[in-house]
Amino acid sequence: MTSVAEAERPVRRVPGGTRRRRVTDHGAWFLVLPALIPILILSVGPLLYGILLAFTDAQSGRTQPTQWIGGLNFRDLLQDTLFWESFRIGLVWAVGVTVPQFLLALGLALLLNQDLRLRWLARALAIVPWAMPEVVVGVMWRLVYNPDAGILNETLRDLGLGDGRDWLSGLGTALPAVIVVGIWAGMPTTTVALLAGLQNTPRELHEAAAVDGAGAWRRFRTVTWPALRPVALSITALNLIWNFNSFALVYVLTSGGPGGRTRLPMLFAYEEAFRYGQFGYAAAMGCVMVAAISILLAVFLVGRLKGGDDT
Repeated sequence: MTSVAEAERPVRRVPGGTRRRRVTDHGAWFLVLPALIPILILSVGPLLYGILLAFTDAQSGRTQPTQWIGGLNFRDLLQDTLFWESFRIGLVWAVGVTVPQFLLALGLALLLNQDLRLRWLARALAIVPWAMPEVVVGVMWRLVYNPDAGILNETLRDLGLGDGRDWLSGLGTALPAVIVVGIWAGMPTTTVALLAGLQNTPRELHEAAAVDGAGAWRRFRTVTWPALRPVALSITALNLIWNFNSFALVYVLTSGGPGGRTRLPMLFAYEEAFRYGQFGYAAAMGCVMVAAISILLAVFLVGRLKGGDDT
């Protein structure tokens, strides 16, 4: 037992403890700086400059200095029906790509997680679209959709299903055709993330559930999905952001046509800035898109997190 003298003995303070802690904190910041500086220069800096630009009348080719105009760009943007139509198309595109992409990638990840022959080859082939730049993917799929010599129309003719059509120029087929390309191009990223989550699920849990008589669906619902849910939440949220902000793939495929049916918000802002020279107005569009996707993402995350505390 502790004696009374030992209990009343004052706690000995180590000299320089606070200073040593400060040195350690400074050392931590010094180690973080190499990664923090590029983020500040390449991400935070342009973001702040874009927000500042949205409150000006900046235009290309002007001889007069740029002036501060307050919220006039945002007022005009609220009345711009073409922008809000592109915003609606962007939402359709983002959801239309993200949801099927996740479901197909989940099925592919479950398949690649099985003990199959030549599994290594199947996994390598599954990530081929990931290794291809978006411009190359766009050019390749333009050839697939070619109305005269594209493999899609040639296959339809061989099967006797018609003479084919111009998929990327039709008002009713352009957006679905582009969505198919977006699903194909983004599946590898989602598949790899889900496959990593599946491999982190202990096999002992599956074996115990199988011994208890649980079927495949019940094992997936009670064992696989709870372990996979955090990964699914993260990759779905990221896919929503990436898909809503898509530019290169749709630009190469359709350039926003026909008749603006595939003009995503990023394409609209690009045209305003670099075709019509309205830099301030385009910056206001960018601010609205950042705010909107942040709100949508927050609603999505809150809704998913309410489904379970383990995410």
